[in-house]
Amino acid sequence: MSAFAPTLQAFFTDRLARQLQASPQTIASYRDTFRLLIGFIERETAKKPNRLDIEDLNAAVILAFLDHLEVERHNTARTRNARLGAIRSLFHYAALRHPEHAELIQQVLAIPQKRFAKPTVSFLTRSELDALLAAPDLTTWQGRRDRAMILLAAQTGLRVSELIGLNCGDLRMGTGAHVQCEGKGRKERSVPLTGPTVAALRVWTRELAGRAEDPLFPTSTGRRLSRDAIERRVSTHAAIAAERCPSLSAKRISPHVLRHYVDGWVMWPVGVFALVEALRGPVPAT
Repeated sequence: MSAFAPTLQAFFTDRLARQLQASPQTIASYRDTFRLLIGFIERETAKKPNRLDIEDLNAAVILAFLDHLEVERHNTARTRNARLGAIRSLFHYAALRHPEHAELIQQVLAIPQKRFAKPTVSFLTRSELDALLAAPDLTTWQGRRDRAMILLAAQTGLRVSELIGLNCGDLRMGTGAHVQCEGKGRKERSVPLTGPTVAALRVWTRELAGRAEDPLFPTSTGRRLSRDAIERRVSTHAAIAAERCPSLSAKRISPHVLRHYVDGWVMWPVGVFALVEALRGPVPAT
């Protein structure tokens, strides 16, 4: 039996799940990395996954795999670096279990992250956000869901993963209205809600009539929206909004851009806009 298979399994069950208590999203990302890597090696060498050994994952093979991600799968440098990070984590773990492969492991760990230029993040002005909020078709269930979701994302600065994970029970819409969520690094945080957001969410949750543990923004079949689905919905509405607000045509509107919103001349950090709105006093529901 090769050393690679039990090492890989122990990495997931012992290192990630038990020692680090990694989130399901992290485990899924690492799983996809090694699924792609093992598939690549099998195609290149015709060697079955159950026959792979640590020697088959040398630095030359890993570099070829990283090139494959960029050239054939058209992944960005950021994605390439994330995949390399997962591979490095495995090899750090393997170094303690298999010192006989110390030289090979050190060569893999020496592979550098790829440097890349970070693009300037776009932001939304008040008029652009208004146009985006007006784009969903409110005569449809999906349109009403999307408008509530976009409004919540823009006002609170929630990440896509946080929006996906929200349940109906995470909303507190009484005095001191706020939303609770599990943020990056599994940190719990609460973000205050403005009057217009509360009004929109009240309408949406009445229509949804979900239980506390149900997704706040589900698909038509009741499942959670995926990251890709949210990106598609935002892109679709941005294209419609651009007809009304031409400045949107020059911007790549993604869920992340919703976190960058300019009110007047000030770009508010996450949560500050909500605090300012709350200090202005109650906003009548519209």
